[in-house]
Amino acid sequence: MTNQVQAIEVEVVEVDGITAPARFEPREESPSRQPGQDWRQWQGRVRTLDSRWWPLWVFLGAIALVLLLTLGVVIGVIFIIFRIIKGILNAIFG
Repeated sequence: MTNQVQAIEVEVVEVDGITAPARFEPREESPSRQPGQDWRQWQGRVRTLDSRWWPLWVFLGAIALVLLLTLGVVIGVIFIIFRIIKGILNAIFG
């Protein structure tokens, strides 16, 4: 058996001839949702970076930097090999 708490809501109208003060609790009704309403609140926030995500951006920036440096080194090595082959071919046929 599971123990479940049951909430019973009652309204006291009168006890011993004395009426209880009326309690008014406004109910918060959810506003009607329109299509696209959730995206309207993001309109200004898309262009700003949330400061909670800075470790992710640093990590992704470091990865991008390593990839760019690696690409630069590969292009440099290909250029040097091309220059060596060109020099050898010029020595043979030139």
